[in-house]
Amino acid sequence: MDTANTLPETPRILVIEDQEMNRRVVRIVLQTQGYTVVEAADAVEALANLETVLPNLILMDIALPGQSGEDLTRHIKAERKWAEIPIIAWTAAAMPGDKERILEAGCDDYLSKPVDIKLLVERIEAHLKG
Repeated sequence: MDTANTLPETPRILVIEDQEMNRRVVRIVLQTQGYTVVEAADAVEALANLETVLPNLILMDIALPGQSGEDLTRHIKAERKWAEIPIIAWTAAAMPGDKERILEAGCDDYLSKPVDIKLLVERIEAHLKG
C-alpha cells in the first residue's frame, strides 16, 4: 500500500512579523514541532503569501510597518476564502485594553511578547485541532 498519499499534510503557519530575529526564533521552534513555516515582514508580503499558500494558522504581530496587524486582521477576516483561518496575535502591546481591542479586530487569540514558547506551541496546537 502506498502510504505517501494517505499521510496528513504538514500544517502551514504564516508568521507575520517585521523583526527578523523574532521570525527566526519562531521558525526554528515551529519547524522543530513539524510545522511548515511561511514568513512575511509586512502586510503586503503577508497578503501575497495568502494568495499563493493557504495557511492553517496565522501568527500575527500587531506592530507592523505600514498597515497594522489589527487592520490586516480585519482585511483577512473580511475575505471569505481566509475568514476561517485562526489568527493568533503576538504583540508587545500589553497595556490595559490592548488585548480586548486586538480580539475585537478579529484575532482568535492573544499572546504577549516576550512569548513563552511552550504556551505558543500549546495555543497553536489547540487552534489547529479546532
